[in-house]
Amino acid sequence: MNKIIFFGGKGGVGKTTCSASYAVFSADLGLKTLLVSTDPAHSTSDIFEKNIADTITNIMPNLDAIEISGEKESKLYMDSVRKSLKNVVSPVIVKEINKQIDAASVSPGTEEAALFDKMIDIITEKVKEYDRIIFDTAPTGHTVRLLTLPELLGAWLETLINKRQKSVSLMSMANHNGYADKSEAEKDEVIKILKRRLDKINLAKKIMMDDKLLSFIFVINAEKLPIDETMKAINILEKYNISVDGIIINKILPDNMHDDFWKNKKEQELKYLDIISEKFKHKKIFKLPMLAEDMKSDNIGEIAAKFKDFK
Repeated sequence: MNKIIFFGGKGGVGKTTCSASYAVFSADLGLKTLLVSTDPAHSTSDIFEKNIADTITNIMPNLDAIEISGEKESKLYMDSVRKSLKNVVSPVIVKEINKQIDAASVSPGTEEAALFDKMIDIITEKVKEYDRIIFDTAPTGHTVRLLTLPELLGAWLETLINKRQKSVSLMSMANHNGYADKSEAEKDEVIKILKRRLDKINLAKKIMMDDKLLSFIFVINAEKLPIDETMKAINILEKYNISVDGIIINKILPDNMHDDFWKNKKEQELKYLDIISEKFKHKKIFKLPMLAEDMKSDNIGEIAAKFKDFK
């Protein structure tokens, strides 16, 4: 497995239990591990029965965890935008700019952009400190939007930079009798801000597309909807050159079922397991059993130990 691992999947399939137990497995191997939750529901604290919140917290030897708040990161993100623009725009329009920022702060996608920034910050700042960084992500649709942001934002930023450069060039020509001073574009604060943002996006794209650094694992159940949703998500991610390495089939029923209801459920499960084997035949497939009770800090080792064959 690679150094950076994303666990994704449909809501309710068990992403948090899989990512948390894999984090414990990694820590038990002696790897210094960081578990990052980006799911707004944040169940990591519940599993480990510790208050984690938005600061890196030690859970056990070799294992730290953090729960990122999209709402908080969005506010910090907008505050940084205000601060940057305050230094480059006329005081006359600052009030209007702030109105626009307030409107943007509640627009769709703002939290994803802020969350994405935080994730990249964690990766770039902590990649040397930790042997393994594991991300427990939000349900599939949210995660797909998050991970395809670099491609979309990159193209958008390049367009903004080109437009700003043309604008600065025209202003320069007006001020220099028809001749543009190229150095003015290089000194323009707005262009500098946009280029710093683009550099960060390009770094993110490089990380996301590095199949020797980043692994993406989908967690599914042997049911129709998780299978169909995962197929669609994989197609989208691979369109953006983000490779998906494996599938974890979670909550596998035991074989010794006697009650008719559970026998029927097991028969249905076996059919879906065959479908999964066919649809995802080019991916690594790993199976985890259904637990007899909810996962907590005292039984997480039971699942963690099963990852010894997950390579």
